[in-house]
Amino acid sequence: MMKRRQFLVASAGTLGTGLASAAQDRSAPANSQRELRLALAAEPGTVDPHFAALMPNVNLAQHLFDALVHVDAAGGYVPGLATSWRALDPVTWELKLRPGVMFHDGSRLTADDVLFSLQRPARAINSPGPLTTFTRQILETKVIDNSTLHIKTREPYGGLLGDLTSLFIVSKAAAEKASPPEFDSGKAAIGTGPFRLINFEKGKEVKLERHDSYWGGPAPWQQVTLLFMPDEKQRTAALTSKQVDAIEGVPPADIPTLRAQATVQLVQRTSWRTIFLHLEQFTDRSPWIHDGQGHPVERSPLKDRRVRRAMSLALDRPAMIRTHLQGLAEPAGQLVAPGVLGYSKTLKPDSFDAVTARRLLAQAGYGEGFTLTMHGPKNRYIYDEQICHSVAEQWASVGIRTRIETMPAAQYFARARQGEFSVAMLGYG
Repeated sequence: MMKRRQFLVASAGTLGTGLASAAQDRSAPANSQRELRLALAAEPGTVDPHFAALMPNVNLAQHLFDALVHVDAAGGYVPGLATSWRALDPVTWELKLRPGVMFHDGSRLTADDVLFSLQRPARAINSPGPLTTFTRQILETKVIDNSTLHIKTREPYGGLLGDLTSLFIVSKAAAEKASPPEFDSGKAAIGTGPFRLINFEKGKEVKLERHDSYWGGPAPWQQVTLLFMPDEKQRTAALTSKQVDAIEGVPPADIPTLRAQATVQLVQRTSWRTIFLHLEQFTDRSPWIHDGQGHPVERSPLKDRRVRRAMSLALDRPAMIRTHLQGLAEPAGQLVAPGVLGYSKTLKPDSFDAVTARRLLAQAGYGEGFTLTMHGPKNRYIYDEQICHSVAEQWASVGIRTRIETMPAAQYFARARQGEFSVAMLGYG
């Protein structure tokens, strides 16, 4: 439905997150001993970088672990633990590893650690978002020598570099028999990243300490504390009262006030995240869909392309962006954002057209409309619950009576990934 600026699509879209920070002394030395305190909008579920491909987990993992390939500020692929890569043939990639990289425990990174880390996501049990999404195209990984790996894909696959940015490398010695709780305690959380884990307290905070032997040079902060503050008012209050140095997920309603404060800097960038509505199209009977008289339907209307098209045309994306996001998003016409492999300049978002939407519903046999339940997360995306209700109002205007059910993110995503919902709000980036 939309893309965030940090963007909002209605069969798909992106929203943009911002970062607000209290102004710091720019003359402070690069090796400053000061602590940096950040307030996060969403809490990571675990420190284990291979358990679940959820953004809060990934955000934390990037401080502790490295990937073979990194992404720069412009969205380009740059060397990480791999200094170079090349295609040997249509299905074989050769990667050269960075020499002299040290783990937090003082041991050296080896090709065996990389091989182990690329295979480990397949062993995750009960993951709500398996990282096998990023490994399923890998047919075989071979260690040629301690600085060279060959990765063979199942078919010619240009997306491998992008997948490798999401696969973090861990110490085989520390993680071989470890479970997520052993990462959370710090026992197995041995990476090569710019910070090492000091403490992870669920529901409260993560404490990190600088890894002085980091191959990219020491970070500018000796310690970093990541505080979990899902309540947006609490985050803003913590910033303005100087309890924290920076917050993520800046509430759109607070942006004018924060922008006017001389002691606060507001940093904004268009993100890769697309907020979209997933319409389940494989089940004939759904407990979440009823006809105009309230009876269960024998065949789900979502299986009819005309209905799906009508649902898209019924959404006024610019109006939702103005009303709920203070312009901090833009309509999206496809799942991926500019800069992501597969993005097409020719795919544009649908324009609002309620008249055509009603005509398509009538042609599909739903002139009297139907009733459905839409599910969404609560406090996972910016104003996610409000956007769900806005979607419901717009669909109701063309005859699709929509009930909204939202729930905490952990419960919601576990059920969504099992395909329990007919219409679900999700994010992709």
